[in-house]
Amino acid sequence: MNKSRTLIFSLLALMGTASSADAQIAKTPAKPLSDQMAATVMEIWPERAKKWSYDHGVVQDGMDALWKRSGNASYFKYIQNDMDGFISADGIIDTYSQEHVNIDNVKNGTVLLDLYKITGQQKYFKAATTLWEQLKIQPRTKQGSFWHKKIYPNQVWLDGLYMGQPFYAEYAALIGNKEAFDDIANQFIWVEQNTRDARTGLLYHGWDESKTERWADPKTGLSPHIWARAMGWYAMALVETLDNFPKTHPKRQEMINILNRLAAAVKNTQNNKTGVWYDILDQPNRKGNYFESSASSMFVYAIAKGVRLGYLPASYFVVASKGYKGIQQEFIEQRAEGKINLKGTVSVSGLGGKPYRDGSYEYYMSEKVVSNDPKGVGAFLMAANEMEIAALPKPGLGKTVLLDSYFNNESRKDQSGNLVSWHYKWDELANGGFSMWADQFNNAGFKTATLKAAPTAANLKNASVYIIVDPDTEKETEKPNFVAQNDIKAIAEWVKGGGILVLMANDTGNVELDHFNQLAKTFGIEFNKDSKGRVVKSQFEMGKVMVPAGNEIFKTAKQLYVKEYSSLKLTTAAKAVLKDKDGDNVMAIAKYGKGAVFAIGDPWLYNEYVDGRKLPADYQNFEAGQDLVNWIGKQLLKK
Repeated sequence: MNKSRTLIFSLLALMGTASSADAQIAKTPAKPLSDQMAATVMEIWPERAKKWSYDHGVVQDGMDALWKRSGNASYFKYIQNDMDGFISADGIIDTYSQEHVNIDNVKNGTVLLDLYKITGQQKYFKAATTLWEQLKIQPRTKQGSFWHKKIYPNQVWLDGLYMGQPFYAEYAALIGNKEAFDDIANQFIWVEQNTRDARTGLLYHGWDESKTERWADPKTGLSPHIWARAMGWYAMALVETLDNFPKTHPKRQEMINILNRLAAAVKNTQNNKTGVWYDILDQPNRKGNYFESSASSMFVYAIAKGVRLGYLPASYFVVASKGYKGIQQEFIEQRAEGKINLKGTVSVSGLGGKPYRDGSYEYYMSEKVVSNDPKGVGAFLMAANEMEIAALPKPGLGKTVLLDSYFNNESRKDQSGNLVSWHYKWDELANGGFSMWADQFNNAGFKTATLKAAPTAANLKNASVYIIVDPDTEKETEKPNFVAQNDIKAIAEWVKGGGILVLMANDTGNVELDHFNQLAKTFGIEFNKDSKGRVVKSQFEMGKVMVPAGNEIFKTAKQLYVKEYSSLKLTTAAKAVLKDKDGDNVMAIAKYGKGAVFAIGDPWLYNEYVDGRKLPADYQNFEAGQDLVNWIGKQLLKK
């Protein structure tokens, strides 16, 4: 069975997981479980925690994933308000002490970096740099792994990989520190080498290099048992570190191999009846052992994301689907008003310390099991988000959408003085980026890629969609690449063969239109050199464009915001799909051979007017972006 069919069958299995409790609460369709859990989060933790703590950072990661998928800005505001409670204007982190060299305290750096990339506020980068500086002084084993804490000499816990490595990789990628990635990969490799049980493939909770700690086996240095959440932390650390790990690095594949070995062990310990996992994985039948929700959520998240990104075979999605169904049945408790509780999370489990935790089975069973623990809630948010992504239609499965970075080739220096490409880029989280739209493409099954060279038959061959946005003027780029006749010929032939071309200009004065129009005219479209939809300050209604009923593209979005755009002149080869209040053409499409063209005189779907942070809630640009992705997918399916 091929990968696509396996995924489809897995999704069909997922569709049957709605809880009966949801149906009893209301006859109308319930909100997604992720949104119901998020509503609980904002109710029970309305303000920042008392101290800087990794567990609430896990919640923020979950809320961030929901915001980026839904465009619901209340989730972003919740994250920012929480972090702003800790971070001063000078980037000082309240209640944090670097002297403790506690790897747990580094985890929230991923939240800070996200806030910095989105808002550009230096206080977040300064605070993140403080955590980076901690990694420089973090004690290590002789082999090179970070100690878990200064007070736990020579000890490496699986937990610590999640607390340190995703941030380590993201910060290193941001500042261009390529040398760090050898160290990052080695830390995963060493931990697997030192903690993996050869018979089961499971990883022990902790390892003491000195083999002298009371909980450590004097021969191996290992702790006595396999704690599920420790393996969950390690699994999440792998998939999140890979997000920022260079694709060309020679050790990247080894990290993916580790994830595959880990997933196999996790699959083998999944309870067949319930689909979830026991707290102590190597003692499934021992009296007192119980199903644990945070570890189960972590495994579902890591496996589902691993499948989505191609790290794991598609067949593993069945494991995630079964686990997610089990989580709903075993741990989800419906509350009134569209909120849920997550039951069954062990509050904490550690090794050593005062009072002493000896790592025995009896110790693990003695820790409290609670509802709505942030570690479990955060992991569940991420698991639910992944499963809800998986349930979305996948019209772009196996297809690539290319974003031009040749005609639009602006660059600037980043916070570290490195020259970076910017403005309408897939990986750009700031206002001018396309990261939200990229996520919508990815969630629909498309692979997003960037074309940095002039378009040719060869480099367009494997692309199904090609997007050209805001070609540079001489004011924007010293030596701009204007659209030339060779480019037009290559693009037109590619569209004729079945490609989908998206043309996004800008208002006059902010885009090079003379050459760009030569391309557009090939398809019966011309960008007028005007600037419509001018908006004064926050009078957003000046940029309002209404979508009439029965629109060919916009099936869900009804009210759009399009600011300062070039209107369109059309020949009979093209047709308008949206007009403004004056009757001028805002958007148009054209059929050309087996392919099609979509055009608008503005970049329009960049983050500033899509992510919900700026526009009033009644504007639906986020939904419009998804509608356009769906329309593009539909055109490809027609071929």
